[in-house]
Amino acid sequence: MKNSSEKIAMSVSRNTLIGNVALTVIKLFAGVYGHSAAMLADAIHSLTDIISTVIVMVGIKLANKKADKEHPYGHERFECVAAVILSFILIATGAGIGWTGARQIFTSDYSALKIPGIIALAAAIISLLAKEGMYWYTRFAAKKTNSGALMADAWHHRSDALSSVGSFIGILGARLGLPILDPIAAILICLIIVKVAIDIFRDAIGKMTDTACDDTFVDEISAVVLAHASILGIDQIKTRLFGDKIYVDMEISTIGDATLNEAHDIAKQVHDEIEAKFPRVKHCMIHMNPGDTIDNDSTDA
Repeated sequence: MKNSSEKIAMSVSRNTLIGNVALTVIKLFAGVYGHSAAMLADAIHSLTDIISTVIVMVGIKLANKKADKEHPYGHERFECVAAVILSFILIATGAGIGWTGARQIFTSDYSALKIPGIIALAAAIISLLAKEGMYWYTRFAAKKTNSGALMADAWHHRSDALSSVGSFIGILGARLGLPILDPIAAILICLIIVKVAIDIFRDAIGKMTDTACDDTFVDEISAVVLAHASILGIDQIKTRLFGDKIYVDMEISTIGDATLNEAHDIAKQVHDEIEAKFPRVKHCMIHMNPGDTIDNDSTDA
């Protein structure tokens, strides 16, 4: 059975996919009948959102596959792969918007441009509101499920909202006799989108290269362990991100004359409590050390 996080993520992705298809049709219609090149470009941008959402759905589906012989630790990193792909799509989208804006500034004959119709302006407003709504809707689900791919898709929706802002400014500017506002806005939007793409890429790469968790998370786990009366201290603790999950390796010390069964029971209690209290922890390995000797002999559990 699919877990609740996968269900939420897939439901959000399906809903935004339907919304993006509808928006693309609206923008194409408004761009053609409203004589707006900016709105046609915005419609093409919306097509990349459809592609990105499909990539997210595939990434989430693969990430939630059960461990198998070829992937004994699971498939969570497929979601990071999806986020990396989306970061490149965002960079390409931002660069395309920026290039178009720069080219218009230096090569356009503004006096020859047709004045966009009111339908194009209305479509820009609809797109802005819809895409900003999709951003917050997807962002909320990404936070709830801790999904890097879903968060990347949320920022792709935000990039489309920013593109719609540029379209609105350009169309309004053209109707007011200031068409140069459109390419200027496009260049600013390009810089914002590229910055977001770089942040998404860095986050995904960090989760794919065993980056450690932050000190706050480590302190929270340490507090849970040290609350056990039978534990004398924590000798070592290591954490690593595995996609959107976490692996924890710990060496803890207990009384040196504890039996093997007693040491095992202590380790199991700590293991079970950590995995219960921290849902992101996929696995916790506990290594027991005798606390009153310097001997390195120990019992694994």
